[in-house]
Amino acid sequence: MMRIIAVLLLVIPGIISAYGIKLMRDSLFDELYPIFLHIGVQFFIGLILLIGGIAFIGGFIVHRDRKHQYNAKDNNMKS
Repeated sequence: MMRIIAVLLLVIPGIISAYGIKLMRDSLFDELYPIFLHIGVQFFIGLILLIGGIAFIGGFIVHRDRKHQYNAKDNNMKS
């Protein structure tokens, strides 16, 4: 059950990011959705959705790795 919830937590931001890419692509090809009043606004909203979705997925993975202590112990990087 927990794995299903974890997958849903990753799929929903992925869909949001994909929609952000679609909005940006449509604004580059001059397809304006009526809800957005200007092409630039549509592109900016798409960029925000893309960055937000990728940041959420990245934060989820970092949190999981820190929780399970998957971080690499690299002795070569010590100063």
